[in-house]
Amino acid sequence: MYGNLSVTDSKPKRNILEGEDPERLAEFEAKILRGEKIEPHDWMPKEYRRQLIRMIEQHAHSEIIGALPEGTWITRAPSFKRKMALMAKVQDESGHCQLLYNAAETLGKSREAMINDLLIGKSKYSNVFNYPAKTWADTAVIAWLIDASAIVNQVANSKGSYGPYCRALERICQEESFHLRYGYHNVVTLATGTPLQREMVQEALNRWWRPIMHFFGPPDTVSEHGAILMKWKVKMASNDDMRQSFLKQYLPKIFELGLTVPDIDLHQDAETKQWIIGDPDWDEFFRVINGDGPCNAERLAVRRTAEENGAWVRRALKKNTHAYTVPLS
Repeated sequence: MYGNLSVTDSKPKRNILEGEDPERLAEFEAKILRGEKIEPHDWMPKEYRRQLIRMIEQHAHSEIIGALPEGTWITRAPSFKRKMALMAKVQDESGHCQLLYNAAETLGKSREAMINDLLIGKSKYSNVFNYPAKTWADTAVIAWLIDASAIVNQVANSKGSYGPYCRALERICQEESFHLRYGYHNVVTLATGTPLQREMVQEALNRWWRPIMHFFGPPDTVSEHGAILMKWKVKMASNDDMRQSFLKQYLPKIFELGLTVPDIDLHQDAETKQWIIGDPDWDEFFRVINGDGPCNAERLAVRRTAEENGAWVRRALKKNTHAYTVPLS
């Protein structure tokens, strides 16, 4: 679901090309310039591999953690139709997680290592999934606007340079477009329903607006490393560019429904047509990313429990795989 994880790489600056073969590096960059994809068997710079692992595994973590806020509402959905639709959506998110872990594994990091890094807090996931879904309307806003944010990012990243990730994103984006339509239908139903339903969806939008603005990450300047990652098509657009793309596409739809956003400073520049947002409180963003959000501990506790409860299944599968392996003669 969520490719751009809004996580700043805080490691000290260094020469990321130190020790790389100049000829191989030139061939690698020429291939990307020609619009060709890098495949797992191809030579690649160490920093390219490191950044892709970080980005793809965190995207995978976001998919599986992202199913939790909505998943809690499956048993409380207001109708059987809504229950079935939400179950299908949660199932899709779990499938996206599998596709992404598979893509990350092609870069040399095992799934076990990725899951372990998530559970110990070393590897991050999107900030938005550390907030509670308090009402049914929250699930509608999540499915519409957070999935819309994810699509903005994922469509850009699907044009990146690493083949397995791009192919995974193409399939994921197709399914996410259905999620977005499901969420939009839910929001429209509530916004055009009873006064109580309309109030409920407006309150949900008020709660989620700031986390949605945080989704794309703080404004980023093109540093030396950032420029190289853009050149290598690891990062396809700046955080602000993606946030603007989201605002231009979805603010008119929000206003069309008669809903408002909780930002008194929001306005569109008359000359540039860029949307200017108020102070999104980046301190809150960094607190949540670093583990001090409303649901950080709860989300990881659920994943730890699932990992522990599923251990016997993994052991059984591994044992049976070995039992039925036919030795080569």
